[in-house]
Amino acid sequence: MPEQLALVTGSCGLVGSEAALFFARNGFRIVGIDNNQRAVFFGPEGDTSRTLETLRSQIKGYRHENLDIRDREAVLALVKELKPSLIIHTAAQPSHDRAAAIPFIDFEVNALGTLHLLEAARRHCPESPFIHMSTNKVYGDRPNSIPMKELSTRYDYDDRSFEGGIAEDFPVDQSKHSLFGASKLASDVMVQEYGRYFNLPTCCLRGGCLTGPNHSAVELHGFLNYLVKCNLEGREYTVFGYKGKQVRDNLHSRDVAGFMLEFSKAPRIGEVYNLGGGKDNSCSILEAFQLVEEVTGRKMKWRYVEEARSGDHICYYSDLTKMKTHYPQWRVSTDLDQICREIAERYVAAVH
Repeated sequence: MPEQLALVTGSCGLVGSEAALFFARNGFRIVGIDNNQRAVFFGPEGDTSRTLETLRSQIKGYRHENLDIRDREAVLALVKELKPSLIIHTAAQPSHDRAAAIPFIDFEVNALGTLHLLEAARRHCPESPFIHMSTNKVYGDRPNSIPMKELSTRYDYDDRSFEGGIAEDFPVDQSKHSLFGASKLASDVMVQEYGRYFNLPTCCLRGGCLTGPNHSAVELHGFLNYLVKCNLEGREYTVFGYKGKQVRDNLHSRDVAGFMLEFSKAPRIGEVYNLGGGKDNSCSILEAFQLVEEVTGRKMKWRYVEEARSGDHICYYSDLTKMKTHYPQWRVSTDLDQICREIAERYVAAVH
């Protein structure tokens, strides 16, 4: 059997680097695309140069392309040369706060860059699975219209039909998304369309809070990592609205890569999956403070700002039923406590 080649965009980001390492361990040759735009979006704290060093040292024969996915001809030429057996597309402008300041760049990276890759795949490797990292922000603020109940440390759904979380048939339009959510929704729909219209094996993974020790976390992106970082450095963490009771489900990037592998083995056409930790791996910010304090032994410093972030979810966790039905071999393997411990250990090791 010939060696399989995976093309990973955003290969120095959290999910991209995890996928590159994971698929390399599973026998794939890896070509990564990343031009360190994260440092441009977020400054020095977002720099991913260290991750590139890790990929080069840990993946035999790793090839890196310092390519901007907005460059149509460069993307088309690379995919034509490689004809990869799998495309994992994680490159993005990932912050809904940042998008408002850079609307052209946000849309060009998230929507147009995705179109370049899809068309390259259609022309040069139409049978290769195309896995797109989408986001739960495609649902806009519609999840906030679900009746909620306020508990002592969190909000939760007060509608039994959402007891297991939000499923893939939840509406995506007539809501406020943030410009980031809108650009990601454009790419999400295009990935589905290339699947359904051209019969390509594509899927959108609508991620919740995807996390893990490899994240170059900043305040605007990387919730759990940034929270741990603030705790260990004695920095003040800012909570924006909802009394700190807003809820997210968290999934280790290793489990994201694990699902990608399952999809690549048995791809489907134009599919959509809500990819998160589910209710069992959900927590509010207040609960995350408690969890991190137990892991590090350090008290959390934080302040409260009454105004919530525009388009922010009060409560969001993924219904994993469809994922587990289509791919029963996949499961969430890393719980919240272990995720926090790994992040803290990695941070301490990096500092010392």
